[in-house]
Amino acid sequence: MKLILRLIAGIVVGILIGYLAPEFISRAFITFRAVFGQFISYTIPLIILFFIMSGIASLRSGAGRALGVTVAASYASTVFAGLLAFIVADAVVPHMLSSAGALVSESPGLEPYGFADKLTIPPALDIMTALVTAFLFGIGISTLKQQALKEIVDQGKDIVELALTRILIPFLPVYICGVFVALTVDGTVFATLRTFGLVLAMALFLHWIWLLILYTFAGLITGRNPLVMLKNMLPAYFTAVGTMSSAATIPVTLERTKSNGVDPHIADFSIPLCATIHMSGSVVTITTCATAVVFLTGGAAPDISTMMTFIALLGVTLIASPGAPGGSIMASLGLLSSVLGFGEPLIALMIALYIAQDSFGTACNVTGDGAIASVVEKLALSKKAGDH
Repeated sequence: MKLILRLIAGIVVGILIGYLAPEFISRAFITFRAVFGQFISYTIPLIILFFIMSGIASLRSGAGRALGVTVAASYASTVFAGLLAFIVADAVVPHMLSSAGALVSESPGLEPYGFADKLTIPPALDIMTALVTAFLFGIGISTLKQQALKEIVDQGKDIVELALTRILIPFLPVYICGVFVALTVDGTVFATLRTFGLVLAMALFLHWIWLLILYTFAGLITGRNPLVMLKNMLPAYFTAVGTMSSAATIPVTLERTKSNGVDPHIADFSIPLCATIHMSGSVVTITTCATAVVFLTGGAAPDISTMMTFIALLGVTLIASPGAPGGSIMASLGLLSSVLGFGEPLIALMIALYIAQDSFGTACNVTGDGAIASVVEKLALSKKAGDH
């Protein structure tokens, strides 16, 4: 919650600087945005490489069928939630912006100081190279049980997470401040903020639509009342809103899932795993915001095949996203740039949009975990009974 308040403060200060401060101060903040954006671009492949590799390597096969069903159900929920978000955003957002035109330019009117162009930090790996390498080595480590290599990967992940928690996340409000200085100078800041509010409201609405769909499906599979199941999970939802952490909410999610009648052994296994791999709320927000940001620039929405590719890769990329607030959007930046072609100004807007609702996306994730556990119980235990 502190990060959200700091983000709001950064937006307000950015608007005030853009309107009231001398040009050299505005350029200083825009220059910081340009330099810090270079550092973000440098860290993106490292986040993808170490977090995804570590996450895949940690998915052991010891739990048998329950593991496979949990992973499949979580991934299916994440992908279909993303597709729903794209379909709705593609239909609704253009009507929101029909009278506004392009609100954001990739080339702001006030340029950073000249040294920012010379201070380049090229990434060590290409985005897709990092992604494929993470898959290859993650699966290999898990299959061959290479514990020594797994420890090295985990240590690399810890180093990258340290950079996120000590450098990237703390300085994001200043970075966002620079973004809104540029928007204010361009004269598009209030139109952009109005659209921000509408897009975030739509994302929150879609969270609950997806939870209703998810629990309706779980109710049909298990024979339980979906509305009662969802009501029982509300304490987990509100706990996640406060903590902004799936992991910190696990005890409440676990207790509420068991109160829905889910087998304790299944709940004890699936809920902690879903806290890492079930990201439907996060994908709904990222997809909705990405579609809106495209329209904000006056562009046409990506075609359905491009978005399906983006959502399918996003569902895997978020498997082991950093646990810090805003971690999911940081993990998705590589796909936003490589698949959707987002440049630095658009990535900055995505960060601002996502973090503004981060706690609600997390709440959708953990609340949906209870439905996934119910489905896993039905499918895994019915198969086990059939084997006997």
